[in-house]
Amino acid sequence: MSTVSLDQKLALAKRCSREATLAGAKAAAVATVASAIPTLASVRMLPWAKANINPTGQALIISTVAGMAYFIAADKKILSLARWHSFENAPEHLKNTSYQGTGRPHPAFFRP
Repeated sequence: MSTVSLDQKLALAKRCSREATLAGAKAAAVATVASAIPTLASVRMLPWAKANINPTGQALIISTVAGMAYFIAADKKILSLARWHSFENAPEHLKNTSYQGTGRPHPAFFRP
């Protein structure tokens, strides 16, 4: 098992957080467009929405969706990178993820 210096760990953490930020920003941009179109269209076409959703409510709907998308995508990216790096640094005997089974032969229709 190799030792990693503190500087290397900090550089890796900075790179991972940058990747997560970019992933979150991309997801927020897509979510903004995906929520703005139906929100603005419904306010123009539906009488209930026209009467009850003012511009502040429209902005709140769109920004809430964008914020949720940002944090969900960033969190997923951070977790996937952490999983990947923990697998890279794991000892060799833990990297073997193949399932050996119970040793019984497979029935003919399950054989590879």
